[in-house]
Amino acid sequence: MPETPYQQAHRPAAKFNSRREYLEHELEVMSPKRWGINLPLRDYRFEWEDLVPAVAATIGKIVMVSATVSVFAASLGLAPEFVVENVRFEMLIAALLFAFLVSGLFNPRANLAGTHGPMIPMIPILVAAGGHPLAFGIMVGVFGLILSLSGGGSKLVGMAGDGVKGGLLIYLGSVGLLSQINAFKGWSTTIEMPELSFVVLFLIVVLYAWLARLKMRWLAIPLCSAVASIIALAMGAPFEFTTEAGLPNMSPGYWWGEDSGWQLGLPGLSHFVAVLPFAVLAVAMWSPDFIGHRVFQELNYPKKAQDVLMNIDDTMAVASTRQIVGTTLGGGNLASSWGTYMIPASIAKRPIPAGANLTALLCVLCAVFGAPMDLAMWEPVLRVALIVGVFLPLLEAGMEMIKDTQTAQGAGIVIFASALVNPVFGWSLTMLLDNSGLLGKNERSDSLSTAERWTIPIITFAVCGGAMASVGLLPGIPALF
Repeated sequence: MPETPYQQAHRPAAKFNSRREYLEHELEVMSPKRWGINLPLRDYRFEWEDLVPAVAATIGKIVMVSATVSVFAASLGLAPEFVVENVRFEMLIAALLFAFLVSGLFNPRANLAGTHGPMIPMIPILVAAGGHPLAFGIMVGVFGLILSLSGGGSKLVGMAGDGVKGGLLIYLGSVGLLSQINAFKGWSTTIEMPELSFVVLFLIVVLYAWLARLKMRWLAIPLCSAVASIIALAMGAPFEFTTEAGLPNMSPGYWWGEDSGWQLGLPGLSHFVAVLPFAVLAVAMWSPDFIGHRVFQELNYPKKAQDVLMNIDDTMAVASTRQIVGTTLGGGNLASSWGTYMIPASIAKRPIPAGANLTALLCVLCAVFGAPMDLAMWEPVLRVALIVGVFLPLLEAGMEMIKDTQTAQGAGIVIFASALVNPVFGWSLTMLLDNSGLLGKNERSDSLSTAERWTIPIITFAVCGGAMASVGLLPGIPALF
């Protein structure tokens, strides 16, 4: 069998002056197939740096799916046992059907399908409005497929200026950073050890700065999480393994039965009508996440590594399909681009496929054995992993994009508007102002077509604003439905 272009261009790590040069060369020579078969050694290689995004993604998946399913369970009056079993089920779906088969084998240009964190606060409102999880999941998947197949996702990403992107990253990073610090402080106070959070975070700041100086930030998640857990245990923080080994019920009939699983039965037409505005909002909120993840890759990968950057439309198609399939099988996850995978992978300068396969393996092991889920959800490990692996890098990347006064103005407006309502409002409004020439670089606005300057931004802002107004997300304005 003849060698592939990647096999011909690959050179051993020993041929390079540094590990960084080798990893960047790998990114430049890789050319993974979209919707074809990609195999190790033939199309990519496993490197030990791939463990970094895999560990971070697994921790993030356990945490985010647990948060999503827990809110559903609380709103529907389901027992805690339901949460554990459903999270395990979702871990297997995410690992085997999508991380391995899609991102690891058939399309490494599509980021893994993660969890839609910003929609979690909407779940109680959705349930109170008469929404059904299965109807909601199907509607989100359908709207997402429409956006991805029409090329709308990549179009929106290309229309956002540097100021809009940078401001969005700064807002998401700073808000997330503060939320994790406050949550860690709150937990430390609850266990009557308020000094614990200060000691752990102080040492993590020093360790992270040292890793940045050595240009080894890709080690931040495993190393900082390990240090945090060791310090917390040494100081006497409580921890125990409680989740036993086992497998969840794999039958959709069980999950969507009237007396088992969700205890809701199958949805009717009224349920689909009730979830309509929430589904529109969920898909509208995808774009800021997808933009942030793609931009983060671009900032960390070499300029010639265009063939390994995530494809926005493919990622939306995968997230949409994952939403429909996962919900139909019985899972409670809300899909989006997997940030706790993409951001660490970008820092580690690794492409999607190898880490996706390792993520699938770790997710399966955690779901089957149970005990790793307890460790990943322990507060010191959870908070530190999210701080150094997601929110601090987002903040740094956003600041790197602010290069002059005009982009700073755009960033300031998107941060202001996001703080006023939420990142979707801030992104859509600032893109309209930026593209129309009311702020930012006038020469950039002049280079855009009429549709890019006015039509698409106005429609985007109207759709996002209408969806938010319909469910009561605009301050001071009651929900329309």
